[in-house]
Amino acid sequence: MDRRTFLRSAAAAGAVAGAGGLSGCLGFELSSSDGIAGEPPLVEDRPDGVYLPSHVEGMTMAGMGEAGDYRVGVFYSYAHRFWNVNGESVERTDVGSDDDVHLMASVWDPETGTVLPETGVSIEISRDGSLVSQEVIYPMLSQPMGTHYGGNFGLDGDGTYTVTVSVGGVRTRRTGAFRDRFEEPADIPVEMGYSQSERDEIPFRTLENAGERDAVDPMEMETMPDATAPPVEELPGMVLGEVNSNDAVLVATVLEESPGGIDADGPYLAVSARTPYNRMLIPAMGLEGTLSRDGEDAFSGELTRTLDPDLSYHYGAALGDASVESGDELTLTPTVWPQIARHEGYETAFGALMGGMPERTLTVK
Repeated sequence: MDRRTFLRSAAAAGAVAGAGGLSGCLGFELSSSDGIAGEPPLVEDRPDGVYLPSHVEGMTMAGMGEAGDYRVGVFYSYAHRFWNVNGESVERTDVGSDDDVHLMASVWDPETGTVLPETGVSIEISRDGSLVSQEVIYPMLSQPMGTHYGGNFGLDGDGTYTVTVSVGGVRTRRTGAFRDRFEEPADIPVEMGYSQSERDEIPFRTLENAGERDAVDPMEMETMPDATAPPVEELPGMVLGEVNSNDAVLVATVLEESPGGIDADGPYLAVSARTPYNRMLIPAMGLEGTLSRDGEDAFSGELTRTLDPDLSYHYGAALGDASVESGDELTLTPTVWPQIARHEGYETAFGALMGGMPERTLTVK
């Protein structure tokens, strides 16, 4: 069985186990040589871009909850390293001696299944009415799961915990049917059963081809939506083309008019940023666009982070009096690296450890 088939079949089996919000292991079949002794060493000479990580691991779905405009899913796996990005500073977080799990939360719109990639999330863990841990968790990007929120946590032994996920309002501009939604915060409690022995049964597998330019396939879970960008052929408007800046794939499309909620004239330029291989959304980036014709700029300005039910999460701006014609050049300039923590395999891409997201230019066909 090849790697991709192996991951797809294992994830599907895990999704069935976790259906309905019940606990279930989402993971991969172990071989006799695999185990849980600890994270393998990082790949030497990692490429300047997306690569296959040293290992893949499953996760257990603790449960789901819903309140206000939000539904959340709570998961845990082994505590593991990750990289935080703050401006152009990248800091690696290693597993602490008291860390028992890597706790993850996914947040989405129950009406449309749209994953919400840019909202503040904090976690409070309690047991029998006593506080165990409480902290803001990081927005993160992983190859199997895409955009989620997570962090390493210590627990207080085996037992049943209440994990309260506090979701803040969505900070990005919202358009269309999302204009008046996701403004209010919500606290969503989820019951989580935990035992160290069950955690230690979560599958864990090292990859022989770690370091190659590729990505682990995303998990397919029936109980929650994925965090992928729309396929290019499903984007509304006229697709202008795509460019690649340090493995951030930037797909540009132009609509005849702006989505509802944007009070501006002219065509609307939307850029969908996604990872290679998996089409995972890349949020929280600064991006500028310049549209030029015969050496003259027809438009130049910031592309605003926007959440729309048809375009999904994207970066967009109204073009005013400018039109888009064949032969025009569109230059896309990342001004801020994506401000999102990275799991292994993404920490060297999209700026981050290797640094730099160069501007790229496409010619309209």
